[in-house]
Amino acid sequence: MSEPGYTHFDFEALTARQRYKLLIGTVIPRPIAFITTTSREGRHNAGPFSFFNVLTHDPAIVAIGVENYDDGRMKDTSRNIRDTEDFTVHIVDDALAAQMEICAVKFGPDVDELAEAGLETVPGTAVISPRIITAPAALECRRYMTLEVGKAREIILGKVLGVHIRADLVDAETLHVDQAGMDAIGRLGGNTYSRTRDQFDIKTLTVGEYEQHKAARQVLETGAAR
Repeated sequence: MSEPGYTHFDFEALTARQRYKLLIGTVIPRPIAFITTTSREGRHNAGPFSFFNVLTHDPAIVAIGVENYDDGRMKDTSRNIRDTEDFTVHIVDDALAAQMEICAVKFGPDVDELAEAGLETVPGTAVISPRIITAPAALECRRYMTLEVGKAREIILGKVLGVHIRADLVDAETLHVDQAGMDAIGRLGGNTYSRTRDQFDIKTLTVGEYEQHKAARQVLETGAAR
């Protein structure tokens, strides 16, 4: 039974497609993993995935959710990661969006998406997967484990071996990253994306600071009530 003002959906009563539509419409914005891999034969592949995030820093682990094709075939990204054990995750900025979308086209394994999108790469430092040089940041990863969560779906955990960050976006001494300069985009529902240019800060208070703020607010409210 739904609470007044809300609509409740029982996921056990929905199809996979219906659950997908509700999830991508509510879990927003989602960061985008623009992943490059290399096949066992040495062919490069690139594709974006928005079921992605960092899970922990010690060890440094990222997670990518990958869905196979409807006929059960693995996507090139999944197969290449299983075969070579590594991949590179690129953060997508606004300038890279159009080329990323070209790499989302469902080309066959014989097509080099990077070439189609006109993306220049350099060899990886700790992995065989290439690195897109126009990306603001790139995380080189080694496959940590693969979790099969259904016949056609898997979650790939990758251990981050190192990160390349554009020099003008990071202070090498303090490790502060210029998040505004990163200009990253995120995925919303359907074909919609978001930019991260509208930013604001909220500082998490200590217990002491919270009590001080609470006491000050009570004084103001008591005075206003008189």
